[in-house]
Amino acid sequence: MKKGSRQLQAEQTKQRIFETALKLFEKKGFDQVTVDEIVQKSNSSKGAFYNHFDSKYGIFLEKFTEIDTFYEEFIQTIPEEASLKEKILKLFQGQMQYLEHEMGKDLMRSVYTNGLIESENHYFTNTDRSVYKILNDFIKVAVERGELMPEVNNEQLSMMIARCMRGNLYDWIAFGKGFDLQEESKQFMDIFVEGILKKYTPKEK
Repeated sequence: MKKGSRQLQAEQTKQRIFETALKLFEKKGFDQVTVDEIVQKSNSSKGAFYNHFDSKYGIFLEKFTEIDTFYEEFIQTIPEEASLKEKILKLFQGQMQYLEHEMGKDLMRSVYTNGLIESENHYFTNTDRSVYKILNDFIKVAVERGELMPEVNNEQLSMMIARCMRGNLYDWIAFGKGFDLQEESKQFMDIFVEGILKKYTPKEK
């Protein structure tokens, strides 16, 4: 169905607000930008802003959800025959590169700050996100291939791996410039996955 002029105009307004806000966040820092400033710089109105976003944090979350698209595209580059460890390390490395270079530390700091606020629809705890589904699939295939015991709890293990991802990102934010996200993440995850394999690899009869 062809979109009407009002719908197209609304979509253009939303995109203009969205892009303006992201530029301001990058330039000044998330906490230093107000809705009034976003509205002014984007040549829109407060009514238009709140018609598309609940808050300035809503703009950030819309940007942040782009990582789910990244996950779905990135896993296509991982060979199906790769081992569980290879799959997890490649996904982890790709994720850290994307968040460091495409999202940036300031936006990640903001999502972690807001992550301390309890919410029924919290981004981190939403197990319907692509990352959890991908990790569950990795583990399911590993069980089918005999890499892991059949008794392994997919959901629990996926959550533990995701928790490691969040922990590395938190340290990147907390420790500042001296923390090499790529190198630290690689070392940490290599040790963690070895621990998983040691605990859950089927015992030889």
